Amino acid sequence: MKKNLVYSTDKGRICPDCHAPVDNCECKSAQTIGDGNVKIKREIKGRGGKTVTTVSGIPLNQTELKVFAKKLKQACGTGGAVKSGIIEIQGDHREKLLKVLKDEGYSAKLAGG
Repeated sequence: MKKNLVYSTDKGRICPDCHAPVDNCECKSAQTIGDGNVKIKREIKGRGGKTVTTVSGIPLNQTELKVFAKKLKQACGTGGAVKSGIIEIQGDHREKLLKVLKDEGYSAKLAGG
């Protein structure tokens, strides 16, 4: 039974395919993350009462997703992050993000309450 390194204290999580840190993984960066079913949600749970708008399902690879997230953050005038293929924007910006995504040609919809 072959054991693969999955975590290193100096590199963090390790990709099992290319054995590079997950943030710099070559094999996953070429793959698209989303399925094309773009959903915009507002989340509060587990965030200390802070509101975050999440955008998931955008069919881009990791590098393109980070560039697109920057564009969305600039459109909202706020900060955010990309985590596991999901774009997180600080605050409740669902309507603004829906308009920007529709302008970019994505078939997006609001999800959740």
